[in-house]
Amino acid sequence: MQTVKYVYWEEDGGWLGYLQDYPDYWTQGETLDDLVEHLKDLYLDLTSGQIPGIRKVGELVVP
Repeated sequence: MQTVKYVYWEEDGGWLGYLQDYPDYWTQGETLDDLVEHLKDLYLDLTSGQIPGIRKVGELVVP
């Protein structure tokens, strides 16, 4: 099992969020549980290799 961090917030009666490593790809849900399910589906889509040109966040270690 893998842990994936996500960012989420409530807005206008719904929930919005994105995966921390993929901040350009947002999804939404009617409830927080609904949002989490959409985020899981989004993760599978983004990591499947089926979608070209996916942008991802990386980290640099600089001296």
